Amino acid sequence: MQVQIPDDVAFLSFRDQCLATDGWLSRYSRKGVTVWCPQEAEGSGGVQKVKMRIVCKDVSAETLYDVLHDTSYRSKWDTNMIDTYDIAKLTANADVGYYSWRCPVPLKNRDFVTMRSWLPLGNDYLIINYSVKHPQHPPKKDYIRAVSLLTGYLIQASGAACSTLYYLTQVDPRGSLPKWVVNRVSQFVAPKAMRRIYKASLKYPEWKRRHSPGLKPWRFPEQSQLPSIRVTELQLQRAESLEEIDESSLGEEKLPPSDDEE
Repeated sequence: MQVQIPDDVAFLSFRDQCLATDGWLSRYSRKGVTVWCPQEAEGSGGVQKVKMRIVCKDVSAETLYDVLHDTSYRSKWDTNMIDTYDIAKLTANADVGYYSWRCPVPLKNRDFVTMRSWLPLGNDYLIINYSVKHPQHPPKKDYIRAVSLLTGYLIQASGAACSTLYYLTQVDPRGSLPKWVVNRVSQFVAPKAMRRIYKASLKYPEWKRRHSPGLKPWRFPEQSQLPSIRVTELQLQRAESLEEIDESSLGEEKLPPSDDEE
């Protein structure tokens, strides 16, 4: 299947999924973060979606949007990140990038190559991505190449200095992960990441004033220094084309407890 840059219909569909209530079951609601899973996913063996929401007081939608784009600031809040960088640009609002994240021992670390696209839409801001193959960035020996089927953020303004952040993801982490790993991510790791984004956003305006305050290529595409690539040079990343590594036998007792578990 050919790689396609999302159009307005794709963005509106993603927004509808973020805002939908029917068919979603609340799995976690604590410290300002709510996590949902689809009801039809109960007992299924497919790649499940997860949806989260956090209300961000004293943070504008524009600031949240900048924080999620600014790769130079990401290390300030994404403690699971090993590396991230932009590879090439496709259009004024689409690019290709790399991201790797640290999994808790004894799991192997994961990485992605994704096509990311973004769209300001009135009081809403949307960022979505899915996995692609880039000819110069094949899977690495020390990582499991995970697959994003659809991942993204919806930011909604609710006043001059208040916003709501939604995160929806459907990712195949590969590696035949045991069910307790998936549960732990949805109940502890992912909600904690949402709170980190919120806290980082409170500090971002001051940080940005000291670090290239006018450089925002996601807003001003003429600032981008990335090489261009044609969408025809990319291919969809299919999970079945990747090596299958079985980690299903790893026991939960081998993992150190999360510092968010109380």
